Amino acid sequence: MEKFEVNILGCGSALPTIRHFASSQVINIREKLFMIDCGEGTQMQLRRSNLKFTRLNHIFISHLHGDHCFGLIGMLSTFDLLGRIAPIHIYAYKDLETQLKPQLNYFCKGMSYKVEFHHIDPNKTEVIYEDRSVSVTTIPLKHRVPTCGFLFQEKKTPDHIKRDMIDYYEIPIAYINTIKNGGDYTLPDGRVISHEELTTPSNEPRSYAYCSDTIYYKKITEQIKGVTLLYHEATLANEDLARAKEVFHTTAGQAGKIAKIAKVKQLVIGHFSARYQDESLLLEEAKAVFPNTILASENLKIIL
Repeated sequence: MEKFEVNILGCGSALPTIRHFASSQVINIREKLFMIDCGEGTQMQLRRSNLKFTRLNHIFISHLHGDHCFGLIGMLSTFDLLGRIAPIHIYAYKDLETQLKPQLNYFCKGMSYKVEFHHIDPNKTEVIYEDRSVSVTTIPLKHRVPTCGFLFQEKKTPDHIKRDMIDYYEIPIAYINTIKNGGDYTLPDGRVISHEELTTPSNEPRSYAYCSDTIYYKKITEQIKGVTLLYHEATLANEDLARAKEVFHTTAGQAGKIAKIAKVKQLVIGHFSARYQDESLLLEEAKAVFPNTILASENLKIIL
C-alpha cells in the first residue's frame, strides 16, 4: 500500500504554551508533502519530524489567525537560505498575499525561488489541487474570520492482476493495462473472460479531513462522510460550551458528535486551549460520543 501519513507538528490553540506548538501538519502522500497551516515554530517541528524540506511544495492555510500562519515568513526565509529553487505554492484566502508579499519583499528580497499564491474562497466547496494520486477540496467552516478545512482524497488505483490467470489464458502483455482498469478480455475462440476473474480489487482509497477552527457545524458532516481520518478541533471541554460558542470553537463532545454523524473511521482531536494542563479530560468527553478517538500531540505520525 502506498504511503498516506498525517504528521502533527503542532496542536495548540492561540495562546502559546510550553506544552504545545501552534497549528501545523504535514500530510505525506506517496512521498509528496503537503502542509496544512504554519503557526510559530513550524520550521523547528519540521526538522524534528525528519521530513524532507525539498518534498514540501504545497501549503494550505485554513484562515488568517496568527496561530495558523505566523510561522510562514520564517519558514519561507529559511528555504531561501537553504538555496531552494523549486517554487512553493500557497493556497489561502486572498488577504494572505496582500499581507505576506510586503514581508517577503522586505526580508527575503532576491529569493532563490518563487512563492506562488492561489486564492481560495472559504465559503465554497471546490477542488483547489489535484494530481494523479490525490485531490484537495475545501470544506467551508464557521469561525470569526473566513475559514475552511481541507479534504484530501486519494484516487483509486487500478485493480491487481492475477498473474496465474494471465498465464493460464495466455493473455498478451499489451492487454494488461486495459484489464487492470476494468476491461474484460476476449479469447480467440470468442469466450469473454471477465475483469473480475482476472483481477483482485485494489485497496479502498483513503481520505483525510482537517477541520479547524470552527464552531460546531453539522453541515460539514455530509462532505466528510466516511473519511478514513478526521482531525477536528476540540479547543474546550463540554463545561465551557458557552465560551466555545462565544469564540466560535468546538468542545470535545461536539467534535465526537461530528465524527459520529459523519460515520468517519477515526477521529483525532486537537487545537487544545492553554487552560487545560491535561487533555485526557477532552479525550474522555470525545470518546464518550465517538470511541475511536485519539489525542493529537506534537510529532505524532498517523498512518492511514
